[in-house]
Amino acid sequence: MKFLFDLFPVIVFFAAYKLAGGGDKGGSCIVTPDTPITQDPILLATGLAIVATLLQVGWLLFRRKKVDGMLWVSLAIVTVFGGATLVLRDPTFIQWKPTILYWAFSAVFLLSPLFLHRPLVQAMLEEKISLPPKIWGRLNASWAAFFAFMGAVNLAAVHALSCNDWVNFKFYGFTGLMFLFVMGQALFLARYVDVKET
Repeated sequence: MKFLFDLFPVIVFFAAYKLAGGGDKGGSCIVTPDTPITQDPILLATGLAIVATLLQVGWLLFRRKKVDGMLWVSLAIVTVFGGATLVLRDPTFIQWKPTILYWAFSAVFLLSPLFLHRPLVQAMLEEKISLPPKIWGRLNASWAAFFAFMGAVNLAAVHALSCNDWVNFKFYGFTGLMFLFVMGQALFLARYVDVKET
């Protein structure tokens, strides 16, 4: 369920783009300066993705649940880069957003031992599972490397694919890569994990 909650803005972006006729223009994302937001698929999808992320944060605050740092970072980046796309009518900003977000996540994982005095993965999961200290470090490094890789993949996709193909890749490709990575992590952890009693 949490996986779907985390993917909510991505699902909204993809669905809005497709329902608004994304891809009907031959896959391009050329937007004229006077194009209304509601009349262009990429602009509409961007606006709704911002709203979806705001709703995520609002829902958690309303339920008095903790909004984790990653969601705050995501909200800031989607608002800034999505807002730039809407104001300047330039889809490049929203296409760069995943790279900036993934690289920000990578930096957070890399720098977490300096600020938290332990890997971020350990801070997030140590109440649920117990691992040897060196495994926490490896796990943290693998997440940092994965997010750095995802950011680079997005850049390559932006330059190599049409706008329509990039939207498809953003939804199917990134979701698939994330799923495979998480499954790989689960298999790796199965050798070491000692589940804590709750």
